Amino acid sequence: MPLSLDVRFAALEAPQSHVTVVVVGDGVAFGAIGKALDQRTGGALARAAEAAEFKGKAKSAIEVLGAPKLDARRVVLLGAGSEPNERDRIALGGALLGVVTSKKSAEVSVILDADGVAAPTAAAEIAYGAVLRSYAFKTYQTRKPDDETNGNGVKTLIVHTAKPEQASAAFDALRGVAEGVAFARDLINEPANVLGPVEFANRLAGLNIEGLDVEILDEPAIHGLKMGALIGVAQGSARPPRIAILQWHGAKSKRAKPVCFIGKGVTFDTGGISIKPAGGMEDMKGDMGGAACVAGLMMALAKRKAPVNAVGLVGLVENMPSSTAQRPGDIVTSMSGQTIEVINTDAEGRLVLADILWYAEDRFKPRFMIDLATLTGAIMVALGKEYAGMFSNNDKLAHEMAAAADATGEPVWRMPLAKAYDKMIDSRFADMKNVGGRHAGSITAAQFLQRFVRDTPWVHLDIAGVAMDSNKTDISQSWASGWGVRLLDRLVADGYEKG
Repeated sequence: MPLSLDVRFAALEAPQSHVTVVVVGDGVAFGAIGKALDQRTGGALARAAEAAEFKGKAKSAIEVLGAPKLDARRVVLLGAGSEPNERDRIALGGALLGVVTSKKSAEVSVILDADGVAAPTAAAEIAYGAVLRSYAFKTYQTRKPDDETNGNGVKTLIVHTAKPEQASAAFDALRGVAEGVAFARDLINEPANVLGPVEFANRLAGLNIEGLDVEILDEPAIHGLKMGALIGVAQGSARPPRIAILQWHGAKSKRAKPVCFIGKGVTFDTGGISIKPAGGMEDMKGDMGGAACVAGLMMALAKRKAPVNAVGLVGLVENMPSSTAQRPGDIVTSMSGQTIEVINTDAEGRLVLADILWYAEDRFKPRFMIDLATLTGAIMVALGKEYAGMFSNNDKLAHEMAAAADATGEPVWRMPLAKAYDKMIDSRFADMKNVGGRHAGSITAAQFLQRFVRDTPWVHLDIAGVAMDSNKTDISQSWASGWGVRLLDRLVADGYEKG
């Protein structure tokens, strides 16, 4: 999908744009071009910085209007801080776009010749942050200002750096990830009347143009696999379920075991017969945030031609109350053969994932499985909207996930799994029940899922607090964050692309 911000890289030279951003180091350290611009103005930029007590601290900014002898009508001095790392530079790019959002200029030039931002990779990361920030979902807004070209009014960002060709090459891979994030955000932001299970599956079928092998399982195929847990969730809706399977074959050896990602795709969750309160129920269009993340990730891997074999699976259902809906007390038989007493029909995501996890491990025998789900409100009670809850049966995979989280700024917090919690989901009438009571709700949900994982290293990410209506950041101003695409792409890139 096209990004809303066009990024170009150019040599270090005096820019022609009416709005120019000069990124300066800590202590207002100008690079060569910054110094030349300041000298051309007779020192106006340095004097403005001194008058405003601007010190070049990270993401701080001042604006100089009408600086003499410059084509730029507005010059923004933006601080990079001291020794910015990758996360800092990406955040700086987002902050940069935020600063120029209101300047009503379709084109903005950025001068990158200060220490810490001049390298080609640094320039690419700053542009990447700006692109992530530029996303806006306005598909259904019919009244738009005449001068609005995208979510922020800026159409083109020209990044001036010492090695523009190398910066452009470094940005190409990041562009693919940004497109994956935008795709995930679009899916989550769409209203449920537009994006049901069938429509979601159809959008994923279109990813074959990116080089992905796409397989869609319809309702008869799902019944044929005896996925009773997933079917039980879907049976109350007039909209039939789907399972989408996305495969990327990028490893040198086609026989290399794939890495596997699984997403909960409840396109709308009323709670079923255990219906939710009306207040805030509209947000349940985002209960497919895990599926959206998997879709965006698979797009990103394909776009950047990742040298890895990967498979993404999403279970797509709508959870509705009707005369055909499952009832509290119903017992369903999962694909694994294990039986589940449905105590609460609003604990439906784990039922969907139970069958998909079993199917994924049985069919693909992956190197690892990672599932993502907006699964429990309990995880927000524990962690708020800052962290996703991470549960794992494998310390090595959990450590790799934590490292990727630290690198990308999409944080996770490891939560416990222990046999002591199993008794909370034991049932008098079936092998297990789908809820464990008021206490430790996110943990008992993970314990439930673990019963459908055999020997494969596995991580469960409860993303209820971070996927939608989450905290706005320098690189995400959207209701849907696309959380997890960058995290999992980094996990794959750092540890699983060598064979």
